[in-house]
Amino acid sequence: MHKESFVRTVVAEDVGRGDLFSFFGESKNITAYIVSKSNGVFAGREYIDVFSNLYSIDIKWNIDDKEEFFAGNKLFFIKGDNKTILSLERSILNIVLHASSIATLTSKYVKALEDTGVKLLDTRKTRPMLRVFEKYAVRCGGGINHRMGLDDALMLKDTHLATINDLPGYIKQARKSIPFTTAIEIESESVEMAQKAMAAGADIVMCDNMSIEQMKEVVGFRNANYSNVLLEASGNITLDTIKNVALSGVDAISTGSIVHQANWIDLSMKIES
Repeated sequence: MHKESFVRTVVAEDVGRGDLFSFFGESKNITAYIVSKSNGVFAGREYIDVFSNLYSIDIKWNIDDKEEFFAGNKLFFIKGDNKTILSLERSILNIVLHASSIATLTSKYVKALEDTGVKLLDTRKTRPMLRVFEKYAVRCGGGINHRMGLDDALMLKDTHLATINDLPGYIKQARKSIPFTTAIEIESESVEMAQKAMAAGADIVMCDNMSIEQMKEVVGFRNANYSNVLLEASGNITLDTIKNVALSGVDAISTGSIVHQANWIDLSMKIES
């Protein structure tokens, strides 16, 4: 969804038929600010800037996407009519809270991979209609997007493989139809399946829920026989295990937890006195 449409939809959900506060009392120009009550990595500026284009408010930034913040930091200021700002308060907070929480957790995973040369990837395990937004937040945290959708790459998971009788033949046929630059990835739950996937012509092999020993065996086979194939590890990846998975020799690690296990950090809006 385009950022402008996204912001309009978020605000419409919250305002409904109209903010009752805005129906009464006098309007006055105020300055509000978003303050952090915890540490984190910021995300959401690209979306919050849209508010100043759609509504009569001015925003002054003290932080950019991808930057760290700490408890007590005033992240940005909002100037304008009090009724407008207060009608937008929750929409603004929800956007920066959601995005920054994902960016903050993603950053922790990225730091755990420092000096390994292994890339951190997200997955398609995103909330419905929020994929573009959540994957943007992953990028702000230092992660790299995997597929945006089914049209980005041809990935054959266990459910797909259960319907294919001749894997090499299927891949040969697919190569004639998919774009020249499109990769084919095959999910493998065993060393044997990973070897078959490479032999069948996969560009990327996913080591799904394999043990460290199994992944090392797959890496060794790849290095000796199919050095052009990329290896991705996935399945039950945690902050405690990700470093050891990286040291197995894979090229990338994908995890949905950086999105669906991101706990909201603490940000709030205050009015300058």
